[in-house]
Amino acid sequence: MNTEKVWFVTGASKGLGLALVKQLLQAGYKVVATTRSIPALNAELSFGLDQLLPLEVNLTDSLDVKLAIEKSIAHFGKIDVIVNNAGYGQLGTIEELTDEEARQNFDVNVFGVLNVIRHAMPYFRAQQSGHIFNIASVGGYVGGFAGWGVYCSTKFAMAGFTEALAEEVKEFGVKVTLVYPGYFRTDFLSKGSLRIPQNAIQGYKEARESERVHLNAIAGNQPNDPDKAASALIKVSNEQNPPVHLLLGKDAYDMVQQKIDFMTKQVEQWKEVSISTAY
Repeated sequence: MNTEKVWFVTGASKGLGLALVKQLLQAGYKVVATTRSIPALNAELSFGLDQLLPLEVNLTDSLDVKLAIEKSIAHFGKIDVIVNNAGYGQLGTIEELTDEEARQNFDVNVFGVLNVIRHAMPYFRAQQSGHIFNIASVGGYVGGFAGWGVYCSTKFAMAGFTEALAEEVKEFGVKVTLVYPGYFRTDFLSKGSLRIPQNAIQGYKEARESERVHLNAIAGNQPNDPDKAASALIKVSNEQNPPVHLLLGKDAYDMVQQKIDFMTKQVEQWKEVSISTAY
């Protein structure tokens, strides 16, 4: 492993981001860890500035992100790997979520990530190298879950622009990996990381049941280990030809396979209609 690499990790004070930062530091990497709360990060990590640069960053503020990238380069001289991990879950059906709730989820999960990429790419182009990990969700490939439409759409959006990004930047020697985690045992399903609708409509029984199950049954019982996810990301970062699409978790693997099977059957079932539009 090349521990001379400098990593830039967003959402570093909890969950997968924190697990990753801890492993990176213990392995000897240099890390820029962004967070909304420096005290929360400092409570978890105690490394010197020669190895860890903690930054409080508002990812939805383009100028703030630009300054964070500049501070990182000034401090460590370069950035080699970016992990766009920050984000939050938003429960609620399409009808009941307000415009503000939907836009806030997109601001953080989509536009925050675009801000980081936009301001980091000039440095990656100049050094003709770099690796960007965009942490999506299996919900960025499989969206058929009542009450998760807006959240899944933010991750579908990430999947779309990440595929394009991989094509755009490969000529500069920059690698891109889109990560689809399944259920990992983090605080993602806790208050602060998962928001419920302000104006719930009780008539949506399936969505209300999904909300109840996620908050009361799945939380704390997720089948996947965030430390193992962190190890997987570090391993992939050292590959010569890393994947553009990376599933994490058997649950994610199974859900994607089911979607592929479903799509294959439906595409074939309606093939005659699909191809009937030609001149």
